[in-house]
Amino acid sequence: MNAFRPSRHGSRSPNVSFEFFPPKTAEMETALWESVRRLEPLGPAFVSVTYGAGGSTRERTHATVKRMVEETALKPAAHLTCVSASCDEVDEVIRGYWSAGVRHIVALRGDPAGGLGTLYEPHPQGYHQTSDLVAGIRRVGDFEVTVSAYPEKHPEAASLDADIDALQKKVDAGATRAITQFFFDNDVYFRYLDKVRARGIDIPILPGIVPVQNFKQTANFARKTGASVPDWLAERFDGLEEDAATRRLVAAAVCAEQVLDLIDRGVTDLHFYTMNKADLVYAICHLVGLKPEKPAAQAAVAA
Repeated sequence: MNAFRPSRHGSRSPNVSFEFFPPKTAEMETALWESVRRLEPLGPAFVSVTYGAGGSTRERTHATVKRMVEETALKPAAHLTCVSASCDEVDEVIRGYWSAGVRHIVALRGDPAGGLGTLYEPHPQGYHQTSDLVAGIRRVGDFEVTVSAYPEKHPEAASLDADIDALQKKVDAGATRAITQFFFDNDVYFRYLDKVRARGIDIPILPGIVPVQNFKQTANFARKTGASVPDWLAERFDGLEEDAATRRLVAAAVCAEQVLDLIDRGVTDLHFYTMNKADLVYAICHLVGLKPEKPAAQAAVAA
């Protein structure tokens, strides 16, 4: 892959979407909305807002999504899990999103209540798995439903084939799109896509892209979620633990390489895990030709 050169498909910019998480503090809230305002002019297809384990961010997620609907031109997709909640409780949340004007939900089973690596136990009166949740969402309202996909399989799946079986169930239940767990080797994504298409699953499978803000944290999270970290990536960041400025430059180069290669190989939709930080994501979007539209008056003067 070669960074910082025009894509062979540069005549058409890709569609992008962004993921944010609800803020815990006033300072984090300021950072979130600065990022939202920075990325909004790029015209993303949608933006998603995460939902904490066991519904721990339920109110904050709802408030963030509601504000996006009311104050921006963005199309928010609210994450929703079925961990530690009855079907009635989850359905109440779904109806609340509909009332707030949300028409897109990202349906996830959610991490076990005890955290990653512990045994998942469904709520006795709850939705047992993601496909059940998807069906429940579709019963409540005519939502667009996005689900997760795992190019290197979910950590709890017996095999990649078994994991694709689970994806098939989500699609059969009404899922309209999938977003992948992040990955760094594009061949992993394309091999997975070939397997998924061979099964007859034809919904869009958006590649999940994580710009590496902190390599150590990203690598630790990758190990927990079953995503591989190539040796070449570790080498790129080796020795930069105390050099934040150089880390940011390297991160931009690495992400640019990955994204431009995906576009060169025919990918038209990209989903960025922003970590509520806009600058690196904005720079990558700029490199692939996504720029804010000029207001009509400004464009006329420039002409």
